Order: sequence, then structure tokens, then C-alpha cells
Amino acid sequence: MPMRGGGNRFTRERERPRNMRKTILRLLSYFREQWYALPVIFMLSLGATAAALAGPFFIGRIIDSMVYPYPAAEVTRWGLSIFFLLVVLYFWDSCAQFLQTWVVAGASQRLVRSMRQYLFKHLQKLPIKFFDSYMHGELMSRLSNDTDNIAGILGMALVQMTSITITVTGVLAMMLWLSPTMTFFALVSVPFFFVVSKTIGAKTRRHFRAQQLELGLLNAKIEEDISGMAVIKAYGCEQKNVDDFAQINERLRAAGTQAQIWSGFIMPAMNVINNLSLAVVAFAGAWLAINDAITVGIIATFIAYARQFGRPLNELAGTYNQLQSALASTERVFEILDVPAEPPDTLDATELTQPRGDIQFRDVTFGYAPDKPVVQDITFDAPAGSVIALVGPTGAGKTTVVNLIARFYDIDAGEIILDGRSLTAYTRNSLRRSFGIVLQDAYLFTGSILDNLRYSNPTATDDQVREAARLVGADRFIRQLPEGYHTRLTENSRNLSTGQRQLLTITRCVLANPDILILDEATSNVDTRTEAKIQSAMKMLMQNRTAFVIAHRLRTIINADKILVVDGGRIVEQGNHDQLIAQKGAYHRMFDMQMRGIMT
Repeated sequence: MPMRGGGNRFTRERERPRNMRKTILRLLSYFREQWYALPVIFMLSLGATAAALAGPFFIGRIIDSMVYPYPAAEVTRWGLSIFFLLVVLYFWDSCAQFLQTWVVAGASQRLVRSMRQYLFKHLQKLPIKFFDSYMHGELMSRLSNDTDNIAGILGMALVQMTSITITVTGVLAMMLWLSPTMTFFALVSVPFFFVVSKTIGAKTRRHFRAQQLELGLLNAKIEEDISGMAVIKAYGCEQKNVDDFAQINERLRAAGTQAQIWSGFIMPAMNVINNLSLAVVAFAGAWLAINDAITVGIIATFIAYARQFGRPLNELAGTYNQLQSALASTERVFEILDVPAEPPDTLDATELTQPRGDIQFRDVTFGYAPDKPVVQDITFDAPAGSVIALVGPTGAGKTTVVNLIARFYDIDAGEIILDGRSLTAYTRNSLRRSFGIVLQDAYLFTGSILDNLRYSNPTATDDQVREAARLVGADRFIRQLPEGYHTRLTENSRNLSTGQRQLLTITRCVLANPDILILDEATSNVDTRTEAKIQSAMKMLMQNRTAFVIAHRLRTIINADKILVVDGGRIVEQGNHDQLIAQKGAYHRMFDMQMRGIMT
């Protein structure tokens, strides 16, 4: 797990509009695995549309048979036959629509499952600086809320788009066959549909994007405050956090209100246009019937077809409107997927096996932002098996130095050499497997203590786990827990003390049996007695291993082979304890201040 030093933040790029067509095509590209659903949906839509189109045609024939003089027996026979045929057709229409929904629901959910898995997998490949720039709650929102939004709308949009395309094509063909003149009057309103849809759609898309952004910020606020509830209560900041939450919640409400208002305009506007279209069709049909150009039955058929033609356009407008919300979510997901993963290993990179641990820094410079170096011109040698301590004021760059050793970040200039080869000559995974890291902030996962200890060595036996715990001094308190090593920890093990959590993370490191150790204030959260036990265990663990120790308690690193005094991103002094004391420089002043504090 990486250690974050000071200054490792970079400005997050703001949400920006994207190409709608490109986003849709990219989203559909994820549908490749569900390709079989498309022909099924198409055939069901074709069958349902055929049934829907046949209904008005046959109804028109019944009307004509009643209006014009036909034998009563023939009219009755025709009427009953068509009645039962309509029952069959409309039943099939309902069944086909249900099957469409069934097929597309499964396909869309599987698609989003794959997208969510791919997104989570991609998160594992992203560089550490990415997670330094995004709030965790917002990432959770994109992984859960946004993908759910895509699933909820994508299936409906796919069915409706297919059905609308087939219905509009079929209705248009039937109308042209029955009466080209009436078709002209029926299509007068079409331009108005598209103008209204495009105008309102542009507004809704912007507001839906704002809504999803504010929802992500709200989730981030919730996650952050729940995690830090102890600090909030300790400083009496409950009301401040309620006010901050209310502000974000209000922005979400405002964005959501605007999105819903604009999306609410679409259907009433479309209904007005559709009703005007029906009035035009009825008036034109009546005039043509009076002049014997068409029959009354065709007028009835055209009115039904005009409604069928207008209904898909209404649905298209509504679907387009809701699609804006899905596209806003899709763009937020794609924004994460577009973040480049860690640069791949070089083609000639080799696996690091049994490293000696001989590490050299040569004029290394690095900054989390290109124009703001955090460490500059760092040069030192760490011979195999030596203990290197890094000391200095907070924010001096100590943690950054050890982050660079584990390649959590790549350097901007200079070179880091391990066993005679540049770090980039080894694969990242093999390099990081060679390190054992204990951070100042202990982090444990939800699960049993046994599972957490085995995190660094999944093949370790129960006896090996217990032996590592005894070596560190954690075995005693573990056995006193209700279920011992099988005690289940809550989120980040809040049911344990800070010192106990630290002991478990140190045990986990011991169990990994690493070749190189990195200890970042590993004993800062334990009492003096426990610290002595851990120091004894660490002394055994560090034998014949290269170890980097970041410490503020200078008495804990007196026996280090080399002490690096870091200040302002540079090494201002280096040597062993006696050499640095003799220099009467920065280390001497720090050590003298700490010893005076202990004495008083």
C-alpha cells in the first residue's frame, strides 16, 4: 500500500461535454458479448409491429363494410372473423413486447455487470496519483450509481429504439399504400417533433450531467464524514458538517429539479403536436371523403396510424430525454476508463527474484506536479543488508523517497538502481512483491484476523501465522478476543485499538518474509512496552535485509547503518548516529531537542 507524502495532489480536470454520437457508439461496443439479443429483439419488434399495424387496417375494413351497403350476413361474418383475428393479434403484440423486455433486461444487466467488472479491474491498474486526486465516495458513486443508471435506461432505450424504428417504417409504408395525399397531411407535424426534441434535449443533457456530478460529491461527503465521525464529534463539528451536507444536498436538489423540469416539458409538448396532427388528419380526411377521394374506413385507419406514428415519436422524445441521464452516467464511467493505466513494463523487463537489496539513488528528482519538485538531486547508497533511516521535519520528502523505491511513482530525473540494474529493468509486480511495507496508518480489511494476516502470504499455514504473531507480540491480545484468530473485523477494524491494528499490520509484514523492508513510523501508535517488543522483532526481521525506516523518535534509529537527514526535498546530512552527532548540524539539534524533552 503506498504512502502519501506532502504535496502529492494535482488538479482534477473538470467535467466537460463529450460527443454524444461517439459516446453512444462506444457504449454499444460493450454490447458485443450480448449480440445474440439484437436479432431476437428485432424479430420480436417486427412481429409486434406487424400485429399493431394490422389492427387499424382491419378496423377500417369493418367500418367500410358497415357504412357501405353490404349484405347483413356478410357484414356479421366479416365482423366476427376480424374480431377474433384482432384478439389474436393484440394478444401476440402484448406477448412480443413482454418477451422483448425480458430479453433486453437480461442482456442490459449482463452488459452493465461486465462494464462494472471492467471498471473495477481498471481501477486496480491506475497509478496512485489518480486516487490522490479523486474523492473515494465519488469513485464509489461512479462504480455503483452511474452503472446502475446505465442499466436502468439502456434496456428500455434499446427496446424502444428498435420498436420505434420498425413502427415508424411500417406505419409510413402502410399510409403511403393507402393514400399518399393523406400521408402528406399526417407528416406535417414531424419537423416540429424533431425541433422540440432537439431543443429540450440539449437542456436536459446538461442538467443531468450536473445532477450526476452533484450526486457523486454527495456520496463522497457521506463516505468521508462516516469514516471520520470520531474526529467530527471530538471537535464538536456536527453542525458544521450538517450545514456542509445541506449545501451539497441543495445543489443536488437544484440540479435534479432543473433536469426533471426540462425533461417534463417534452411529453406535454409532444402531446400538443400529436393532437394537432390528428386534427389535421381528421379535417383533411373529411374533405377528401366528401370529394370521394377516400373512404370513411381509410379515415379511421389513418387516424389510428397517425396515433401510432405520433406515439413512437413521443416515446422517442421521452427516450431521448431519459437517454441524456444515461449518457451523463456513461461519460462519467468512460472518464475513469480513459485514465491511462500505469505505464507498462518495458519489453526487456525481467522478474526480480531473490534480490540482494543493494539500492542506489543517483541525482533523483521527482514532483507530483511537473513544475513542483518534492525531492531534488537525491543521491545516496543503501548497501545490501543495511538499515537506512530517514529523518527530518514533516513534509520534507521522506515518504516520497520510499515511495519511489517501490515504484509507486516514477521519477522525473536521475536513476534508482537495484542490484546493479535500474528499477525499470524489473517488472513492477515482482519488484513490489520483494518489499514489505508497514505504514503509520494501519489498514485492515473486513474479514477475520486470520484472513488479514494471510493477506501478504495466502499460502501460510495457521502455525506460521501464529508464530509471526508471537514474534511481534500480537498473539496474546488476539487469543483474548472472543473468537481468537477467527474474530471478524469491522470496516478498517474499528473494533480494535490503534496499537492493536498496528501490531496486526506488522505481523502481516513479518509473515510476508520480504527481501526489503520499508517502515514508515511503524511504532508511532503503540505504547513504550509494545514498541520495545516490536523493535526486538524488527531487529530480527531486518537481519540480512535492506531496510528503510522513517522515524521521528530518533532514539529508535540510533543503530541504523546510515541516517539520511531530509529537509526541503534534499538530503542535507548523511552518516551514522555518531558521525552526525559529531557534525553538530541539523541531526544533532533534532536529537538534542528530543533528548531534552525526554529528560524534562
